[in-house]
Amino acid sequence: MHWQQLSPDVALLQYDLRRFGIDFGRVVTLMRLRDGRLVLHSTAPFAPEEVAAIRRFGEPAWLVEATGMHDTFARTAQLAFPGIPYLTPAPLAGLAATALNPLPRDWAGEIDLIRIEGLRRIDEYAFFHRASRTLVLADLLFHFPAEMHGWPRFFVKTIMRLPRLVGVSFLFRSMIRDRECFAHSVQKILAWDFRQIVVAHREPIVDDAKSVFVRALRERGFARE
Repeated sequence: MHWQQLSPDVALLQYDLRRFGIDFGRVVTLMRLRDGRLVLHSTAPFAPEEVAAIRRFGEPAWLVEATGMHDTFARTAQLAFPGIPYLTPAPLAGLAATALNPLPRDWAGEIDLIRIEGLRRIDEYAFFHRASRTLVLADLLFHFPAEMHGWPRFFVKTIMRLPRLVGVSFLFRSMIRDRECFAHSVQKILAWDFRQIVVAHREPIVDDAKSVFVRALRERGFARE
């Protein structure tokens, strides 16, 4: 696990996630409220020392999955942080979970939430942490490092169809059933005044983040000119 501090109130825990001979990475985002409580966006195989580091950063108060496709470590996370709500887009078989939407009242004025409409088979949400101006996404956007080479680079550029190593993957695009509804959700996300983006897999975007996002969407016809 690698710890990365993006702002005074946002930190990332980055884990390896290997598939097809590639490290796709798995990112847990910690968003701290003004009162010190934490929203843990995504779950992971938290080790005791990682739980301790999280508790030093703030008081864990909510476990959150932004998409039902990210529940691999749900049970592990609930054991690591017993007694706190586990918020998910939809019910998960065999797990004690609470509906993510509507968002908890305690988040009002600090964290905003948008459901990404127009998708099939998946239910996904975008988050905005106001104080740090951070957009937190799940699988809508991927961002791989420029120094990626060999088979991983080939896979990302050719199979995922991300020639610039950043963008909306082919798999995600195949999940869009209503382009108009999806584009409307995108416009609502773009109305947020974000300056950095955290993605669920690999690297955050900290430089010119909004322009990078807009370009990635326009390339696929999902953002207005």
